[in-house]
Amino acid sequence: MKRLLLQKLLAWKEQSTRKPVLLDGARQTGKSFLLEKLFGGHFNQVIRLDFLEQPGLANLFADSLSPEDILTNIELELNISINRHQSLIIFDEIGECQPAINSLKFFAEQCPEMYICASGSNIGLLGSFPVGKVEMLELYPFTFEEFIWASNQAPLTKAFDQMNMGKVAHEKLFSRLIDYYFVGGMPEAVKAWFETEGDLGITERIQRIQEIHSALLAGYERDFGKYSDKVPAQHIQAVFENVPVQLSKNIDDSVQRFKFKDVIEKKNRYKELAGPINWLEKCRLISKCHPVDCHPTSPLKPLAKDNIFKLFLFDVGLLGHMLGISYKEHREQKYHYKGYVAENFVQNELINRFSSPTYSWEYARSEIEFLYKTDTGDIIPVEVKSGKRTRAKSLKTYVQRYSPTATLKLIGSAGSLDDPTAKVLPLYYVSRIREVLG
Repeated sequence: MKRLLLQKLLAWKEQSTRKPVLLDGARQTGKSFLLEKLFGGHFNQVIRLDFLEQPGLANLFADSLSPEDILTNIELELNISINRHQSLIIFDEIGECQPAINSLKFFAEQCPEMYICASGSNIGLLGSFPVGKVEMLELYPFTFEEFIWASNQAPLTKAFDQMNMGKVAHEKLFSRLIDYYFVGGMPEAVKAWFETEGDLGITERIQRIQEIHSALLAGYERDFGKYSDKVPAQHIQAVFENVPVQLSKNIDDSVQRFKFKDVIEKKNRYKELAGPINWLEKCRLISKCHPVDCHPTSPLKPLAKDNIFKLFLFDVGLLGHMLGISYKEHREQKYHYKGYVAENFVQNELINRFSSPTYSWEYARSEIEFLYKTDTGDIIPVEVKSGKRTRAKSLKTYVQRYSPTATLKLIGSAGSLDDPTAKVLPLYYVSRIREVLG
């Protein structure tokens, strides 16, 4: 169960001085496991304080926010000795304890030699946290690369690492991609899928994943009520459930702009839905892609409009569950939603690597699913095709209008990098886009 973010944490550990890490991410994406088990394995001592599980731990910060006083209180509470240069201290679910959040500022200023990590599922909802005094990191559900790692198949991992586009490698990797569409990247589902491989029949494995997905969604629904604050929980629920519904109504296999009408009764404008949409985005449960309707140039942000966007779900497995897409339908790749699932997959892979939002392009009836900006500022159109069909009229229109330095198509078959200006990759290599385009 390796995670890509571990490398950033190890680099942070090697710094001579450091700010506390504040790890954000949707609930159940594996933040505690990453910090305590994976990252914690590189320390002699790991001290984890869970403020959700033990609300009384807030008393450790009741009298003072001085790091010296807090460390003394921790030692007394847990009957341990803390080594400033060797111990990893984790403030888990820190959003449940505002004084612990406030203390991060003082740890940054007074104890830069210490290893302080904090995590939470609703960091974006916090009223305040010490901006500039923490190193922000985000953990998403398993990427496809992490899913391959979890399969524990060394040859397949090697093929992915080497970007093998041979026929045999493609068949194996694409088969795993279809599994990923169904299972998704939530750690509990990924673990269950691979732990039961060879031990349970496919029907039992499928049922187990469906049970996990149902439980996860029920947990998010409970969070809507618990953490909604001034935003009506039923409005958050309505938007969350409407995201898959709207995405399923794609035209020509391309996702359309999110429409505000009929999502919440008697509310038809962006301003009336902005609250629940922003709430879900801050909790990392949805992400935005902003269409650009003019010549795309760097920077892209000024070309987009705040009230025009596509909305994607944070996990493709949960998406399929909400739409009722069966494992067999995923396998057959003939169902109505497959173009959308592929586009949602690409969106999630891109924001995992480059953060959100992403951008797309529209002109008349032509659409390019994504725009990628290279390190030199070139804008590269990225066309997503879920199947083997590679003809792309919209891409041809884009090239005729703007003459980009290169184009990229992501497709459901093995690709080719023979043409340096018209690159074609299988969908599962979208995470290698920087290596291919710069």
